[in-house]
Amino acid sequence: MVARKKKTDSAPAHPKERYLYWYELMLRIRRFEERALVMYGQQKIRGFCHVYIGQEAVAAGIESAIRREDCIVTAYRQHGTALGRGVTSREAMAELFGKATGIVKGKGGSMHFFSAKHRYFGGNGIVGAQIPIGTGIAFAEKYKGTDNLCVTMFGDGAARQGALHESFNMAMAWKLPVLYIVENNGYAMGTSVSRTSNVVELYKLGASYDMPSEPVDGMNPEAVHEAVSRAAEYIRAGNGPYFLEVRTYRYKGHSVSDPAKYRTKEEVEAYKERDPIKLIESIIRDKEIATEQELQAIRDLIKEEIDDCVRFAEESPWPDPSELYTDNYVQADYPFIRD
Repeated sequence: MVARKKKTDSAPAHPKERYLYWYELMLRIRRFEERALVMYGQQKIRGFCHVYIGQEAVAAGIESAIRREDCIVTAYRQHGTALGRGVTSREAMAELFGKATGIVKGKGGSMHFFSAKHRYFGGNGIVGAQIPIGTGIAFAEKYKGTDNLCVTMFGDGAARQGALHESFNMAMAWKLPVLYIVENNGYAMGTSVSRTSNVVELYKLGASYDMPSEPVDGMNPEAVHEAVSRAAEYIRAGNGPYFLEVRTYRYKGHSVSDPAKYRTKEEVEAYKERDPIKLIESIIRDKEIATEQELQAIRDLIKEEIDDCVRFAEESPWPDPSELYTDNYVQADYPFIRD
């Protein structure tokens, strides 16, 4: 008779629903991105494409710690962030295919998702451009008197942009409700952090502005959730910005065209040993948070969902040529401006 493995003595740090949420969302992102790579290889997706494989814990930990009313703006490695916000796999895959049913009608492609309904403001293709955008969104939330915050995400390469310092200064001077998060995956395209600055612990950049800052294990959604929760509580109390350096890793190259020869196989494999999906799956099993049947049900659900979103994208129509002339300008109302 084989002895049944005992669960660990300590209780889970979070509710069952949260662990299953993390597992499902991270698996959705992983399988979506893997299928996107296959579709790119079949030339059904064109142009630039930057996948989030390896960084799933960042999106999962952020979403479980903030509200749906909060805003998020990020860079162009953004499919996973959008899926976390609630953009459907169908809308996302159709956008990659350039179809009319995409989240921005096939006009944005891989780098430019957007959904006001989901409080998701991109997907921005210009390196670092989203930092002042997120700062401005936070200003708008403060102006309107809400207690919403804007999560403003950027990569380690964008941390070298001058706009970061201008935004940090303004946000601290005006105590704006903005959570800055640098997703430090170690490489700006193919250039390591250590080759671009003597400040390799990026959270220390906040010290110049007296901005509360800390490093976070970005391979663990528990750690991300807890850090973001602390930061969000601080910001909502009216204290102003917070800065997190989330240390993560991308398993693939910068984009689909990048063979990533600047990294050793040993380095990549070492990070895969800390895979966020395997980590959460292991915690769920060891602490008997859910049954194997429940985990398998999630895996089956995601497989069916990804198969469906590809069919949906393939069967969706191309945008009508007349769409070239729509959505270029939007009439905005400014109630605070008086004649």
